[in-house]
Amino acid sequence: MTRTVTLLQGEGIGPEVMAVALRVVEAVTTKIKFETYPIGVSAWEETGSPLPEDTLRSVLRNRVALKGPVATPRSRDAYRSVNILMRQPLGLFAQLRPVRSWPGLTTPAGIDLVVAREITEDYLAGIEFAATTPAARAMTELIEKEAGHQMDPTAAISVKTISEHATRRFFTLLFEWARKSGRRRITVAHKATVQRATDGLFLEVARDVAAIVSHSSAEIELDDCLVDTLAANLARQPARYDVIAASALYGDILSDLAGAITGGLGLGPGVNFGDDVAVFETAHGTAPRLAGLDRANPTATVLCAAMMLEHLGEATAASSIRRAVGEVLATSSRLTYDLESLRPCAIVGTAEFGDLLVEQLLSGDELRRDIRQAGDEE
Repeated sequence: MTRTVTLLQGEGIGPEVMAVALRVVEAVTTKIKFETYPIGVSAWEETGSPLPEDTLRSVLRNRVALKGPVATPRSRDAYRSVNILMRQPLGLFAQLRPVRSWPGLTTPAGIDLVVAREITEDYLAGIEFAATTPAARAMTELIEKEAGHQMDPTAAISVKTISEHATRRFFTLLFEWARKSGRRRITVAHKATVQRATDGLFLEVARDVAAIVSHSSAEIELDDCLVDTLAANLARQPARYDVIAASALYGDILSDLAGAITGGLGLGPGVNFGDDVAVFETAHGTAPRLAGLDRANPTATVLCAAMMLEHLGEATAASSIRRAVGEVLATSSRLTYDLESLRPCAIVGTAEFGDLLVEQLLSGDELRRDIRQAGDEE
């Protein structure tokens, strides 16, 4: 049975790295059909919206999307982050970013962790009041009255929100995903010693969900760590962690840190989950300085495609992609520029690196037969 997936190529290096990912998918399965829709600046210029209704309808209809990076204008007058704009209409609330060691690269060994974050709340929900506006002044007066905290009248204000409902939904999904994925421990990142109301609630709900889960399964351990201590531990002993769970801002920072430790964001895939929708996207951005230069590392997007295939039930094809990536990273004398510092190599461009991956995938008749046969069975 063929599955249709919404393809959102993105901006900057997005179309280049996505082209490689599509070639890799085509090499391992004939059961995925892509329909392409616009997103970001090009969509905004064409339709007046960075996230057109037709694009949203396609994702909701197909329930799976493969998405490239999208830029967020830094002007205060421009539209908000498309990634944030997508979350409510698609019902996305949990983001998972796997991070691992790759043999052959001079990075710490033994790392195989996932940074998971709740993505509808926290500071990144975008509840802000610009400095000196009437709304900011009203918030300042309210804070002074209710909290007794003297405010600078010129302050801009961002609001951090953590709710029991959103946190419980996040941890319920995360524990179920961890169980299915064979994970054994979830570490909650927080600063409940200072932000007692918000981070305290996040940690309390995590423990409550863990207690409920433990009645039916004792497979997954829950512990917690102050976010600053956890960041230091990641830098020193990253292999000690299995799954790190965090609110939106902490998780964003920790996933970038973990990615840098294991070779950079060019190797980092990710997925956003809702109850019935999954959007697969990399941890890296549009990298405009590399756009159109055939230099970007497509590995993260290729690994996103592997995660997507696994989600769609094509586990053999997904495993074949990961093995091919591992073999090329470990043994090839040609790598993209960002990996040169991790292993001596000749530098190749995006498209040629894609050639290496496809050649590795199709290097043996037995491998091709296994992939096709598994696809027929699935």
